[in-house]
Amino acid sequence: MRKTLPFVVLALAMSACGTSVQRMDAGEVKDVSGHWNDTDSRLVAEEMISDALSRPWYSAARSALGKNPTVIVGTVRNQSQEHINTDTFVEDLQRSLINSGKVEFVASKGERGEVRDERLDQDTNASEETRKAHGQEIGADFMLSGAMNQIVDQEGGKAVVFYQTNLKMLDMKTHKIVWNGQKKIKKFVQRSKAGW
Repeated sequence: MRKTLPFVVLALAMSACGTSVQRMDAGEVKDVSGHWNDTDSRLVAEEMISDALSRPWYSAARSALGKNPTVIVGTVRNQSQEHINTDTFVEDLQRSLINSGKVEFVASKGERGEVRDERLDQDTNASEETRKAHGQEIGADFMLSGAMNQIVDQEGGKAVVFYQTNLKMLDMKTHKIVWNGQKKIKKFVQRSKAGW
């Protein structure tokens, strides 16, 4: 019995150190680290786009253009101290804009480049009836761009993490800023050890 006891203890210790994975609903809110996460990205995008499309610039643009304005999302810079995947946030912004039904939406610079390459390929390889002509793209009337910032106030294992997202809607013709939005998130994070 004495000889097998160390093996039993070792086996129990190893099984306690194993990885455990639990599937979650994608919409479920679970804030583990206190850092920017998928819920922050989605909620900030939805709230800011809702605010942007409820402001006076939208109805003025719709009246002047005689149609829904065409929007493109430009660069959203991460100026925070942590790694934030701004591509995910930009996708959330695009989805909120498109799903609003209030704007037309054009592809980003990278996406346009891929489409243009495909059109060049069609010039050589597609039939005359299905080939898409060059010079038929729709230009954006407005560009949405901005930055994400962060302030961390910490002492020991406690911290207040403050995020501020600033977005601007710019008139592509005049460079006039027609909307300036801001969303703030503040989180109190307590850790057993100071691991900031």
